[in-house]
Amino acid sequence: MRLTRRHAIAATASLLAAARAATPRGAFAQAPTTPEVKKAILGYIALTDAAPLIIAKEKGFFARHGLPDVEVNKQASWGATRDNLVLGGERGGIDGAHILTPMPYLLTTGRVTQNNQPVPMVILARLNTNGQALSVAEKHRALKPTIDAGTLKRALTTESKVAMTFRGGTHDLWIRYWLAAAGIDPDRDVQTIVVPPPQMVANMKVGTMDAFCVGEPWNDQLVNQKIGFSAAVTGELWRDHPEKSLGLRADWVEKHPNAAVALTAAVIEAQRWCDQDANKPEMCSIIGRRAWFNVPVADILNRSRGNIDYGDGRKVESSPLLMKFWRDHASYPFPSHDLWFLTEDIRWGVLPEGTDTRTLIAQVNREAIWRQAAERAGVPTGELPSGPSRGRETFFDGKVFDPDNPDAYLASLSIKKLAGA
Repeated sequence: MRLTRRHAIAATASLLAAARAATPRGAFAQAPTTPEVKKAILGYIALTDAAPLIIAKEKGFFARHGLPDVEVNKQASWGATRDNLVLGGERGGIDGAHILTPMPYLLTTGRVTQNNQPVPMVILARLNTNGQALSVAEKHRALKPTIDAGTLKRALTTESKVAMTFRGGTHDLWIRYWLAAAGIDPDRDVQTIVVPPPQMVANMKVGTMDAFCVGEPWNDQLVNQKIGFSAAVTGELWRDHPEKSLGLRADWVEKHPNAAVALTAAVIEAQRWCDQDANKPEMCSIIGRRAWFNVPVADILNRSRGNIDYGDGRKVESSPLLMKFWRDHASYPFPSHDLWFLTEDIRWGVLPEGTDTRTLIAQVNREAIWRQAAERAGVPTGELPSGPSRGRETFFDGKVFDPDNPDAYLASLSIKKLAGA
């Protein structure tokens, strides 16, 4: 297995330099900053963490940065997002998207494309942290599962269905981690199925599944319709965990370097706006409109404010585990976090054990563009992260991910499904 300590140390120590070398960033410093184009076609899924793209369009942040013709188009599923990214904007698809953080890596490696054809992608920003939940069908209420799924072990069988939104994506990894930590093998003890986010509640309503992991507003809608409850919000699994990203086709970014910075700057401005408590009602009103989500504001607002009704009698006001768009460096795409996602996808056989994570992260993660965009957006120096790693990350079950030694983390996990190179 080539996910060695030597590679891991390099992945943390040299990611900053490697990422800068991977992009012709000297041009940014020398050339005019006017975008080369006025348009990009972006996709989004009806999830609250798409708000920065929607707000950047609605509030004119894209236009302010010289991109007045940006389109933000709804996608039916993550599979549709993938397919439209493969097409690209010039062929009737999309140039970039609100996207599950691992997906740009899975596209770049060809792991999720037809004929395993690589589609090079880049990550320009993280869109949010936290803000997802692990929801359970009403029929399991008496078992009282929480972040500890252990009580479900006696009820779940090989016929039980647990849903996520895309194989190898964030929701897949959260629900797998949650089940595995309780001794439930997501590949052997239950059936893990894919359901698009907007269809989660409807599928739970007709009794086709036992649990799901998805982003808001669908977990709160489930509670409001009294169809099920939230066992936990994912911030309990890993506090301030990374979630969605702004991903673009690499060829679009290379062809339009100034536009890539301007686009990211507009999204950063929108993230800062979305994260202001006073703006939350307006944000939820905008994204809830028929043109965007077609969801009642009541299903979006409470959890956006950190007011969590779990639906099982537990209620929390002003939770620190709310979805964050900007605060606590939520927007910065820490390369060390990408390493965790790659390690988990290796754990579950989505990526082969021989994956050269250092090279892959340097290719996909363009945090240096984020820093240029933050400067363009006028972000104060004090709000910028000091380096490409947040350090060691601790999970609810006591497991520790050290980006300097992902092999040790992987070895500490008793349930896994590894695939050879």
